[in-house]
Amino acid sequence: MKLLFNILLVVISIPVFGQKAEDFGFRHLQTIYKGDTVEILLKSKKGEEQVKKPLFLFCQGSLPIPLIIKYDENGAKGIYNVFVFHTDSLCKKYHLAIISKPYTPLIAEKNSLTNELTFADSLGNFSTNYTKRNLLDYYVGRNMEVIEFLQRQSFISSTGLVVAGHSEGSTIAANIAYKCKKVAKLIYAGGSPLGRIMSIIERLRKEQLKDSTQNTTEIFEYWSKTVANRNEYSSTGDTYKGQYQFSNPPPIEILLKLNIPVLVTYGTKDFGAVAQNDYLRVAVISKQKKNFTFKDYAGLDHNFFPLLQNDNPNYGIFNWDKVADDWWHWLESK
Repeated sequence: MKLLFNILLVVISIPVFGQKAEDFGFRHLQTIYKGDTVEILLKSKKGEEQVKKPLFLFCQGSLPIPLIIKYDENGAKGIYNVFVFHTDSLCKKYHLAIISKPYTPLIAEKNSLTNELTFADSLGNFSTNYTKRNLLDYYVGRNMEVIEFLQRQSFISSTGLVVAGHSEGSTIAANIAYKCKKVAKLIYAGGSPLGRIMSIIERLRKEQLKDSTQNTTEIFEYWSKTVANRNEYSSTGDTYKGQYQFSNPPPIEILLKLNIPVLVTYGTKDFGAVAQNDYLRVAVISKQKKNFTFKDYAGLDHNFFPLLQNDNPNYGIFNWDKVADDWWHWLESK
């Protein structure tokens, strides 16, 4: 069974157009990790690009989606939002960084991508170079080296490092916070504390409420195959190795070991993760840990959209900026 568990980053239009990252207000840096060229975009407050500030590293969600996607629709030219949220408040105190997916173009035209905005071949398959690197240990190791690289820049402080992640990126961020002693604060958003496989199961259980004939046996058989083939990464989708690493051990095991300030944000209509984040909250209380803050958004989904009566997202109501503003206020209070 080929099973993809990928949540798209929500993208918002901004009216600019150009050919390179600098044309869109970003600095473009490169470094090397295990022989791979790593593309990094930095967003800073205009006029304060060289002012020394802490680093805010955002780990985005899944899929090989270019960071800068250009569109030209009926003469209206622009790009989709690189960070899910507007960056103005966070740029007051931080230089924001985001890292491109491996073997994925940094900049691409919308019409060259799939309907999901992914970089794939004509059959919709991702490149082998990408799938071999679409692993938790690759992202964590790469991102930690990027942190070292960026903190060697004259305008990046060696202290006050914040790592944030959403969806798949939350697991990456949590692992970085656990392994990198430089991380001062962690933002864990829309994560799966009990692991990706549990999110897949939770979503299938939700579908069972609509269709009682929905069979979940296959997913447990799939997980059995995943465990047996946990070092296999030859698939063109989510590989056994990738699924295993993002599922086991579950992030809750390392989250509960952290003593730095941690902010957990999630929507109560995120059917693949709300129960997991509620469980994390119960576990934190049980262990009497005082370094966690929880912010749940009633009625909002995985990407913080409200749901319509058919449980589809209402894309007309955008809440990511409010979420980022809550992040900012939390950072300022700690």
